Amino acid sequence: MGLGMGRVFVAGSINMDVVATADRHPKVGETVAGEAVLYFPGGKGANQAVASAKQGVPTTLIGRLGTDAFGRELRSFLAAQGVDLSFVKDTDGTHSGTAIITLANADNTIVVVPGANGLVDADDVAAPVLAKGDVAVSQFEIPLPTIAAFFRRARAAGATTILNPAPAKPADKALLDLVDVLILNETELSLLTGTELRDSDDPLRFAEAARTLGRGKTVCVTLGKRGVLALVADQPLLVPGREVKAVDTTGAGDCFVGALAAQLAIGKPLGDALAYANIAASICVQRMGAAPSMPTAQEVEDTLSPRRPGESRDP
Repeated sequence: MGLGMGRVFVAGSINMDVVATADRHPKVGETVAGEAVLYFPGGKGANQAVASAKQGVPTTLIGRLGTDAFGRELRSFLAAQGVDLSFVKDTDGTHSGTAIITLANADNTIVVVPGANGLVDADDVAAPVLAKGDVAVSQFEIPLPTIAAFFRRARAAGATTILNPAPAKPADKALLDLVDVLILNETELSLLTGTELRDSDDPLRFAEAARTLGRGKTVCVTLGKRGVLALVADQPLLVPGREVKAVDTTGAGDCFVGALAAQLAIGKPLGDALAYANIAASICVQRMGAAPSMPTAQEVEDTLSPRRPGESRDP
């Protein structure tokens, strides 16, 4: 890691994911017997910060926790992953963000209760000092005006801004204009552009839709196993996916965002960063849980480098 390495600052949500596994999803009003209940640290902000920190890049999380048992567990987990928590505030009178997830046959349904995440404000994101070469990342699990305040400060400091507009909700043009790199899936792209898109569509349809989100912006559309379609300086670039056996897709998008942010912070060109983030996400989906399944830089490098004969194929 040479001199002049940027840092990653993530303003976002921190949740405890409570995962119930079952053979199938219950219908409305139905009860099914589940196999297990698992507790995973999550929240898009925390996941993306962990993905970045595990790449060995200095990563600071900005957010809030409740003063409850989940809050204490989340803090100790994130600290153990090497995430800087100086700007994560404990907030009285509210609970830590909680996601209730039902997982059946690798498909999930999720109810997210924001709690403390809904209180992250402009003062919170004004506290850390960003510099040129840093990367500022956010997603839609904290209030949108807070994200705009964060990105305005980042832009003023000469930092690169990355927005993951997830979960999908409408955003105003003023916020999108503050974004250098937009990372989203086809559902979020459909919503932001008002275009009907299906994941089986031709990649060029995604490129057409992405173009409407503003010139001079890099737009990365994650297409699951089909890979990533990026619009860079108005030119489409397709990074093909990797065929892997998916165990749990929770956090794959967050892994992609965090790994991409880390690569940009260490000065990698966008094309290389996209290919790298794509591999990181493919490793992530082969493991259970969101934050705990984020790969290290070494694991991604091992997958990127051609294997010698006789070596195991699985990361």
